[in-house]
Amino acid sequence: MSTPLSTPPLSTPSSTPGTTGVILDGALTIALALVGIALLMSLVRLVIGPHKPDRILALDTLYVNTVALLVLFGMRIGSNLFFEAALLIALIGFISTVALAKFLTRGDIIE
Repeated sequence: MSTPLSTPPLSTPSSTPGTTGVILDGALTIALALVGIALLMSLVRLVIGPHKPDRILALDTLYVNTVALLVLFGMRIGSNLFFEAALLIALIGFISTVALAKFLTRGDIIE
């Protein structure tokens, strides 16, 4: 009786944490650079924004880009700590955007 042939898995997990494949490493490098450029562009809009709503939207974009940068960097080095920091920044950024929008429309935050 013959034994069934088993095929090896397509990819084996790496034995050391933080190491990625060549293609994923290149994609993460490009993504980090592009998100860094987007971060700088939203910082420029925050500084020179002509109106208050432009500055609030730039601040909102700034925290979203920061979250993306932290997640990408956490993937790059293989650390879970950056994902927790990204979650905290996302929470604080959302609350600050809502508070600033409420302040802009009503003039006060606490009713």
